[in-house]
Amino acid sequence: MERKKVEGGAIEVALLISVVIGLVAAPAPRAAQSAEPGGEVTFTKDIAPILQRSCQNCHRPDGVAPMSLITYDEVRPWARAIKTRTGLGPKMGVMPPWYIEKNIGIQAYKDDPSLSADEIARIARWADNGAPRGNPADMPQPLQYADAASWRIGQPDLIVRTPDIVVKANAPDWWGELETVPVEGLTEDRYVAAIEMKEVNDVETRGGRQTVGGRYVVHHWTFSSRTPDDTDDSYRPRPAVNDSSTRWPTHEVGRNPDFFDAKAGRLLRTSSRIVTHSTHLHSNGRDTTAHLEVGFKFHPKGYKPEYQQLTSGFSLGNTVDIDIRPMEANQQLHAYAVLEQPTKLITFEPHLHAPGVRMCLEAIWGFNIQTLSCAGYDHNWVRGYAYTDEAAPLLPKGTILHIIGYMDTTPANKNVTDTRNWQGGGNRSVANMFLEIGIRIRLTEEQFQEEMADRRKKLNLGPNDVVIGCPLCNLVPKPGYTPAPSSASGGGQP
Repeated sequence: MERKKVEGGAIEVALLISVVIGLVAAPAPRAAQSAEPGGEVTFTKDIAPILQRSCQNCHRPDGVAPMSLITYDEVRPWARAIKTRTGLGPKMGVMPPWYIEKNIGIQAYKDDPSLSADEIARIARWADNGAPRGNPADMPQPLQYADAASWRIGQPDLIVRTPDIVVKANAPDWWGELETVPVEGLTEDRYVAAIEMKEVNDVETRGGRQTVGGRYVVHHWTFSSRTPDDTDDSYRPRPAVNDSSTRWPTHEVGRNPDFFDAKAGRLLRTSSRIVTHSTHLHSNGRDTTAHLEVGFKFHPKGYKPEYQQLTSGFSLGNTVDIDIRPMEANQQLHAYAVLEQPTKLITFEPHLHAPGVRMCLEAIWGFNIQTLSCAGYDHNWVRGYAYTDEAAPLLPKGTILHIIGYMDTTPANKNVTDTRNWQGGGNRSVANMFLEIGIRIRLTEEQFQEEMADRRKKLNLGPNDVVIGCPLCNLVPKPGYTPAPSSASGGGQP
């Protein structure tokens, strides 16, 4: 008997197994391969298209990266370094900074800039053969980029700005709270479809220490919006429909924007203020004046969410009972959480500190163990990974989420400043966190069944198909089946 394994729309046939542990999936579609096996690889024909798709968004004039990679003359001096950095694998230091491992778990993510194995091999061949320019006629048309002040979510409907902060060139790491900021210009409560946070500072893009993105001083910032009658600044999840607080995703250096599920917008209330939970400042080697800007993109007026969005995943992790020994690689941390309602995972986002080099996320349902995602980690450039709509995990009530963090305190981990020290839990750089802070959505039983039915239809699933991230998708309900009432309430806002 055979069974289809399905992940993110990719379908392959495999032998029947009783326990599913991860999935090896085909890489995402790529541009047509231009270099024949053994043929000459040139910049104009082979390398420039790769740089345009995956590198130039940062490596361009006025970009955040330390050098521009637009023209051949700009790229040629860096050919060997590009070979080295793209060949590191999905781990600390790889370029582009995308750390999802491609041999296990879900492989369908939005805005994936990573390179295929063929592209990495072509870059290596090009560098090893002297980095030839090639025929100028093969050069693709240059791309037009928005200026540095533009927003990836589009022009926000509302921007909130924090006061300026000054970080001196020789300042030690600082952890604390920023000044509370009122949300001005909002005349009625609005649901947010997307949010983007970015640091704006007076530092030019070139030079600086090889840390915190090379130019930034705010490593991370956690915050919520609160009305004047809400004085509780705790981290606890807050699912009540009429609560006066909304928790927003964490800003981290290198962080991509967040697009919330179309059925689960988050509420920004009038008279709110932006309240800081935690800010981590880190010197970039130059006297720097900076501030943070939060851009909100609203749903149309009259929009109401169907699903209830949980807060960022602070309920999955460990910030207290952490024991990281000095001078030791391959140390592991584990944390578990039981889902109290059917849940849809929108993003996977590891959060560790300097010793962290990898995190995996598992879903355990009975004897079924599925590895959903594994990613390398680099504390200097943090990523969130948004699952595609057809790959976002749909997990039943009672599922156990399990995260495994991998730590390295040997000299091989360049992020660790002193490999001789023991480290425990805490907010500062010399301490550690172990969290998965991805976005989740709470579903009623009816919504859960509807989501699985939609997934079966889109992926053309049958009763013998195994779907990574949806352990019950292969259980097609009998005609006339009515799900039992669920205690989870749809709609509303944490």
